[in-house]
Amino acid sequence: PILASAHENGCICLWSTQGNLVRELLPFSKYPSVPLTALCTDISTKMLLAGSKEGHIMCWSIASFLEDPQNSKNQIKEELCWRAHSNEVVALFHEEEKNVVVTASIDGSVRLWHAMDGYYLGYFGQARKFELSDIRRLILPCDVNNFPTIIKEESKHVEKKKFEYPLMLDRDK
Repeated sequence: PILASAHENGCICLWSTQGNLVRELLPFSKYPSVPLTALCTDISTKMLLAGSKEGHIMCWSIASFLEDPQNSKNQIKEELCWRAHSNEVVALFHEEEKNVVVTASIDGSVRLWHAMDGYYLGYFGQARKFELSDIRRLILPCDVNNFPTIIKEESKHVEKKKFEYPLMLDRDK
């Protein structure tokens, strides 16, 4: 078994049951690290989901890592990030059979999302029924204006090139 903890610095720590740190995860996104406020997994523990203080949901694939946590080749891959609420996420739930994620915010809204791509399906209390099979139309809640971001593997390994720009006095110029 592995225990997961979410932290103020935006990091997720994975621990052994003996209390040893096994792995540290930092979300890969264009946003700065913000405090994580909610964690959940699906029933089969293939996915790890985290919610943030700024309303983002991040999703990692953890299946290969959990098969053998000591093997450093088994990667944890962040696959998806989306803005679910304009305020802090206080609860997350993944319903594996229907393949949906339920999110709740500090503002009292409870929303439903397609788990594989972060598409918005609706909110609890809406007049129409949830259409779980129709994810072709991209709609967003009124307080969110960013579409989900699918994290590609090659974008994670972008190396920052180090350049040196020494100051040199050129008297001729």
